[in-house]
Amino acid sequence: MIRAFYAFAVLLYTLPLLSQTADKSFTVKFTSEIPIVDGILDEPLWKTADGPHDFQQFFPSDSILAENPTDIKMVYSDTHLYIGITVQSIGDKWITPSLKRDFRASNGDSMSLVFDTFNDGTNAFLFGINPYGVRREVQISGGGQDLRGFNTSWDVKWKGESKIYGDYYTSEMAIPLTSFKFKEGETKWRFQSYRFDLQTNERSGWYKVPLGQFLVNLAFMGDMHFEKPLGKSRTPLALIPYINTISEKDFTTDIANNNFKVGGDAKVSIGNGMNLDVTLNPDFSNVEVDNVITNLTRFEVGLPEKRQFFIDNSDLFGSFGGSRDANPFFSRRIGIAKDTAGNSIENRILGGIRLSGKLSEDWRLGVLSIQTDEDIDNEIASNNNTMFALQKKVFDRSNISMFFINRQSLKDYDFVEREDEYNRVLGMDYNLASKDGKWRGKFYGHKSFQPDDKEGNYSAGAFLGRTTKYFNVFTDLAYVDEDFSSDLGFIRRTDIIKLASSVEKVFWPTSEVVNSYSLNLFPIVTWRPGLAYQKTDHRVSLSGKVGFKNQSQLSFGFNNTYAFLTDEFDPTRTDGVPLPGNIGYHFNNLSASYMSNRADVLSVTSQSTYGRFFNGDIFSLDATLFLRILPKAQISLAVNYNQISLPDPYPSADLWLISPKVELTFSKSLFWSTLIQYSNQDDNLGINSRLQWRFAPLSDLFIVYNDNYFVNQFSPRYRSINLKFTYWLNI
Repeated sequence: MIRAFYAFAVLLYTLPLLSQTADKSFTVKFTSEIPIVDGILDEPLWKTADGPHDFQQFFPSDSILAENPTDIKMVYSDTHLYIGITVQSIGDKWITPSLKRDFRASNGDSMSLVFDTFNDGTNAFLFGINPYGVRREVQISGGGQDLRGFNTSWDVKWKGESKIYGDYYTSEMAIPLTSFKFKEGETKWRFQSYRFDLQTNERSGWYKVPLGQFLVNLAFMGDMHFEKPLGKSRTPLALIPYINTISEKDFTTDIANNNFKVGGDAKVSIGNGMNLDVTLNPDFSNVEVDNVITNLTRFEVGLPEKRQFFIDNSDLFGSFGGSRDANPFFSRRIGIAKDTAGNSIENRILGGIRLSGKLSEDWRLGVLSIQTDEDIDNEIASNNNTMFALQKKVFDRSNISMFFINRQSLKDYDFVEREDEYNRVLGMDYNLASKDGKWRGKFYGHKSFQPDDKEGNYSAGAFLGRTTKYFNVFTDLAYVDEDFSSDLGFIRRTDIIKLASSVEKVFWPTSEVVNSYSLNLFPIVTWRPGLAYQKTDHRVSLSGKVGFKNQSQLSFGFNNTYAFLTDEFDPTRTDGVPLPGNIGYHFNNLSASYMSNRADVLSVTSQSTYGRFFNGDIFSLDATLFLRILPKAQISLAVNYNQISLPDPYPSADLWLISPKVELTFSKSLFWSTLIQYSNQDDNLGINSRLQWRFAPLSDLFIVYNDNYFVNQFSPRYRSINLKFTYWLNI
């Protein structure tokens, strides 16, 4: 089987890949002037500057120019790229969800500028601004083919302001060239800019993006030419120390603790393309709390990484294998361990380094090494967690990557079994991205090693998809050996062969109301090699979706499911009598969902399922209501309800997850948010309230309050309050 995977991958080298001529370009002139970044384009340099204009509509159509003009001017100096933007619309009802940095572009009027500084169509930097001068920055990876390569947690220093003049606004941006990575002597970058105009429900881009593609797909970019070659990047050394005081109490053990922590990060630029990140005694108390999820499956749920240290060039480490079934590196494993009772607890990180970025035009390198602390009372060893990744560009936008992962205990512990002393994984991936953006694919083979266990232990997969305006298809095949193991990975289960395929037909009618509708067939089948290749799971979904020109969506579907339980399982997770193992269950259900225009002052998303569930019935409703008091406040209420009815003696349950959230932005530097999460499945009521004052660029004062209660008997569980100070210092 492994040989078949590799043979399939080799065939991809012979695929005919179509191309699109980059027929749009502009010249960025050199300047010695320094404009005042106030959002007012009154400096003389803007009158002679060149830049992109004549934006092409992307939504609702891709065949005409944008209805409302957008004009961008660019100049550069030895140290900065300066950008002036003029954005016009039909009125003065500009929408922004909040004044907080790193906003979601589609929720308000906004401009985004994308720079492919190595001209590889794979990685890029995005800088965005809205009518109120709120900024955001994003690292794009994986060719920008979907949101998985869209990292909004990346931060960098730059300036930007806007000025509203009724039915148009202007913006000024000053981005240090040190914020980018590029080759010394470069004279051209690839460029794209896209705009959300919520007053007309229009989305547009400077370089035409065909309908059906992701708007930020890096296959669709023009060229920006510099008047003279760029010099050597002189990125300063950045030191980011922190001080954190915490007072906490665990009511289950009746232990209170007051603590004072000091640590920090350092960012060192190596050449024009590499970053060295160093962390010492890191603290992540200011990171946004994870969303609670009601889990009705037999498998673990993966949550996104939010810790800043792991963000930069994260695709170099975390994009190997299959993201859903066989990801060999999942950074959230680091800093988390199991106590003697099997509960997940924090495992303190002592320190670590990350070296990542571009070695040359075609090569990227990533090296990570992090040391975690020992916890003798909970029988947790001190481990070194290391990963090495190397990526080589091939063809126009594809690449071949290899990696090595090592998790190893550094001492001999009585409580560490021989087979757990170390875990190593070695592998190679081929990532396909065609020049025209239509083809995408992944082909990989990985092998794990543990003490006295070196035979077999394979994971392999093949994915190939094609996206066009009228058809979207893909096939995904994954194999995970029964003995394959990655301690730093996300492996939902082993001993599987899984095949998933999808065929979607999209229609684009001539209508004043409906923009598109589609039909999709999506079967997934899983076999267990260890059970004589018995089929243990399948899910066949037939669904339809209608997209309206006001950007709302309606969908519906029919799902046929089969699940063979190899072990007993309680789907309610309420410690009731579990369903017996070694039995297969067939069940069908219907689903429907609706999403209104997220830009409206009051909007809603909802999804409902009704039908059979194992040997019983299920009714589920998942709905979120959003209220925006622009631009100062966002209030949301998320409700997830699952009514599970199983025959006696198996448990029935009404599972509730209720999550109200309030976000207030008093200014562009002072923010307060409170999230409450009630889950009777987790027997927890959690309150997380966070006040953030950004008193200087990327420098913050946080006050974070956490409170948790048991809900069945309503008694306190855990409580803490943090005061954390961080300061970004360039040397």
